[in-house]
Amino acid sequence: MRTDLFDFDLPDHLIALRPAEPRDAARLLVVSPPSPLLPCAERSVGLEDHTVRDLPSLLQPGDAIVVNDTRVIAAALSGLRHRDGNCARISLNLLKRLDESRWRALARPAKRLKVGDRIAFAAEGRVCRAGELAATVATIGEAGEVELAFSLHGPYLDEAIAALGDMPLPPYIALRRAPDAADRTDYQTMFAAREGAVAAPTAALHFTPALADALAARGIERHTVTLHVGAGTFLPVKASDTSAHRMHPEWGEISAETAEALNTVRARGGRIVAIGTTALRLLESAADEAGSIRPFKGETSLFITPGYRFRAVDVLLTNFHLPRSTLFMLVAAFSGLDTMHAAYAHAIAAGYRFYSYGDACLLFPQPG
Repeated sequence: MRTDLFDFDLPDHLIALRPAEPRDAARLLVVSPPSPLLPCAERSVGLEDHTVRDLPSLLQPGDAIVVNDTRVIAAALSGLRHRDGNCARISLNLLKRLDESRWRALARPAKRLKVGDRIAFAAEGRVCRAGELAATVATIGEAGEVELAFSLHGPYLDEAIAALGDMPLPPYIALRRAPDAADRTDYQTMFAAREGAVAAPTAALHFTPALADALAARGIERHTVTLHVGAGTFLPVKASDTSAHRMHPEWGEISAETAEALNTVRARGGRIVAIGTTALRLLESAADEAGSIRPFKGETSLFITPGYRFRAVDVLLTNFHLPRSTLFMLVAAFSGLDTMHAAYAHAIAAGYRFYSYGDACLLFPQPG
């Protein structure tokens, strides 16, 4: 499909720079696609304005929500490139761990780097000196990607990154303000347990213990999967046609116990409610043709566009996404492209807040 079909204009003032407080006070747009059984003149998208704390009343007893328990690491690093006695400041966002001491990263400005360059990372105030951590540029790829060989490995490297790094805020936030101490908790979900993500599963940022308790009291189960979110998830698709785009693989896991529990929910008539596109993509990666969810452990690069047949997920809670992004393409596949354009137009007119720290929508699938 043409990428421009997934474009829309968003006023800058609707890009949220901080989350709602409390988190479940964020607004929630409920989106119901029109029925194809109605005459064309009577078809309209169902749009209802709520808040996230209304979620228990919008779901049914016997449903099950599925959350992603990945934990975001402090993947934004600032260092100094040392070459021939000269220094140049380099910003790096870690993308994917390759082994105990190597990471693939996005460098800015990448044009300042050459293979063999040494980058030193130090605590604030110790500029142009070798710090607690250093890395050598092993390879340089396309679009600013580099491979780094760090001076530490294993848990020692993890500790150094945690001490020296910042939360990897998406560019649409980071270009408007610097990361700060608040982001260490704001950009982490209440379910975060397994370190490995370099971007947050943002739909779950809206959850609070009170909301979790209300869902349980309503008779709605909660199950956990893991998908370590990569930064490429949120980037716009640059190809003119979706068929030319390739997703970056992300590592995920669904345990046998979780798969069995979710299949039991479906068998008794309950619905699987994915909390975020990351949980949805992992569930769909693990589902067979009949919709049965299998245990899964490995990488997925599933790219969902209109025409995809959903097998495992019945309802989706997600944030509002960037134009031309793979995430907007996914929600268009789930609820219909025209439906999502209508929903986003309503959200913009009503002043909903967009992107990672913004508001949410509860999506129901297009019939058929």
